[in-house]
Amino acid sequence: MAFPNQQWEDLRKQARQLENETDIKLVSFSKLGTSYSSQQGVKSDSDTAPLLSRSNSAHMFHTMSIELEQLLAKLTEVNDKMGDYLQSAGAGSSPALLHTMQRHRDILQDYSQEFNKTKANITANVEREDLLGSVRKDIESYKNQTGLNRRTDLYLKEHEHTRNSERMVDEQIR
Repeated sequence: MAFPNQQWEDLRKQARQLENETDIKLVSFSKLGTSYSSQQGVKSDSDTAPLLSRSNSAHMFHTMSIELEQLLAKLTEVNDKMGDYLQSAGAGSSPALLHTMQRHRDILQDYSQEFNKTKANITANVEREDLLGSVRKDIESYKNQTGLNRRTDLYLKEHEHTRNSERMVDEQIR
């Protein structure tokens, strides 16, 4: 009987270790999302922001997403093994074991929801910044074109005035 009990304890230790790792990664992931969106604001307002900061953040976002998905998959696997253990132990498992199992499932569900929410928020911020960035570029491009066209128009008017003046002088001389 000691061996099956040891198996349960090993599964609980694995679950707690994975939960701790996941919690730490989720906090870092959330901080990354906050810093990523604040970097975007700085980048769009200032030409002195480093050019690689956005690509580094995007790479870090992708890497952390994969790591968290793997941790959540491992945690799901351990929770499934714990459920299998309880089923193999029989329907008369102690309420404490059932409560522990339910608690680990709740933690997994909370972490999964938090991960999906944070990932969706970061993705929405990235898309928003990309959209705003392209709109800003379009506005700047339009302003530059309008300024160029206005200068060209002014040069054409000045040229026309010069020709009119020359024509008037020519007429006066004749």
